[in-house]
Amino acid sequence: MSSSDAPAPDAPPTLAQVVAALDGLYPPSTAEGWDAVGLVVGDPAAPVRKVLFAVDPVSAVVDQALDWGADLLVTHHPLFLRGVSSVAATTFKGSVVHRLLTGGCALHVAHTNADAAPRGVADALADLVGITDRRPLEVSGGALGADGNEGTAARGIGRVGRLAEPTTLAGFARRVAAALPATAQGIRFSGDPDAPVTTAAVLGGSGDGYFDAVRAAAADVYVTSDLRHHPASELRERAEFESRAAGAPGPAGTPFLVDTAHYASEWPWLRYAVEDLAAALAADGLAVEARVSELVTDPWTGQIPSR
Repeated sequence: MSSSDAPAPDAPPTLAQVVAALDGLYPPSTAEGWDAVGLVVGDPAAPVRKVLFAVDPVSAVVDQALDWGADLLVTHHPLFLRGVSSVAATTFKGSVVHRLLTGGCALHVAHTNADAAPRGVADALADLVGITDRRPLEVSGGALGADGNEGTAARGIGRVGRLAEPTTLAGFARRVAAALPATAQGIRFSGDPDAPVTTAAVLGGSGDGYFDAVRAAAADVYVTSDLRHHPASELRERAEFESRAAGAPGPAGTPFLVDTAHYASEWPWLRYAVEDLAAALAADGLAVEARVSELVTDPWTGQIPSR
């Protein structure tokens, strides 16, 4: 899908200029301490005419970037999250580096800094599932919006707010399934299908480390990915126990859970990234042609329903 049909200028921006625009949108300083973001491959002085955005720097995405003639591949997930001692082409990650270098394509990563940013991964997911009046689930370093409030413009992990259209848990899960890219996993949910939900929290990618923040926010339902058995089971058991102990009427225990494929929860951000990079470059009189990769890079390729 092409998200920018404007022709590139006669004098294209350099890689350094495009990286500066990306860093303005997704400051590396807002990435988590364990993360590895920024420029991975590329000459800052090289011209950039075409930019491909994708979730994963996997071989098929590299093929797509090179076949299209991209000068820059921007991915959400890092190629190197941990240190390595070799990038020889005899290793699968080293081969990616060599193919990019040979093909004249740079690689840049915006990971947890893109999770936390306004119009980042969390906002894109919140928009798709209809969350309004929202704020970060966990504010990054006390970052506030321009108005001094912890509002939509604040940087932080996840988003929580009110649903524009309250529904049931099952109805909300169907809404999430319709909004996200199709994957073999599909959508799982935990809780009474008929329970009403009026508030929701979202966090793209692996989110069971933020259960305490979801509980503190009093969200009815939490949408995230990679939910493991024990943390999910304990959260639901605790929610139901505390609901019964408080004598609450109706379906027991919030937050309910909606589990998505990791790739699917993060892919919607790519469209925002294309639009926002174009706007940031245009402010300096620059332009590139940018596209979103629609390759499904979720590692799971099939599902057989249990009986």
